[in-house]
Amino acid sequence: MNKTEIFCLLCAQPLQLVPSWKSLLFNYFPPCICEKCSAQFQRSSIQTALYQYNDAMKSYLHQFKFLQDVALAKVFRQEIHAQLKRQKATVIPIPIHPQKQQERTFSHTEELLKAAKIPYTQLLEKTTTETQSSKNRAQRLQSAPLFRLLPEAQVERKDYLLFDDIETTGTTLRHAQQVLLEAGAQSVRTFTLING
Repeated sequence: MNKTEIFCLLCAQPLQLVPSWKSLLFNYFPPCICEKCSAQFQRSSIQTALYQYNDAMKSYLHQFKFLQDVALAKVFRQEIHAQLKRQKATVIPIPIHPQKQQERTFSHTEELLKAAKIPYTQLLEKTTTETQSSKNRAQRLQSAPLFRLLPEAQVERKDYLLFDDIETTGTTLRHAQQVLLEAGAQSVRTFTLING
């Protein structure tokens, strides 16, 4: 097989990749960042998250979400796929407010799942453009519901798994869990790329 030269999505250094049958048969994604960049991300000790928030992750999130570099959804696709492929639960990405999605042009949580080839269903709609990280604890506790069901949403009595890019205070995920449980979900677990 021929070597294909591609470049690290984070530092633009060349990556020498040899296509293999493993990548075709086992949903193995070829690396898209170099080992040096990969080593800067710190694994999480918490089972509901893949990585810890650090300077490398801060830079990644800024480039992915705010500079709208949608190609970066591929960076963690292998790890997300490995964690979620055997889930019996229906995966629901945490949505962003429609106004923010229009500004950003894409939903970062949906793009992460698409890159990892994880099927998902969207049942929720964000009701506010405010972020929880901009509020203090008292404000977060008093905040109005952050989500509502989409008008066409059908919540069944089964298991769901909420997926978000980062968990800082847990408020966002708790609000989403509450909406789904009140609508009749049997259980709602959570999983994030990053624990802040």
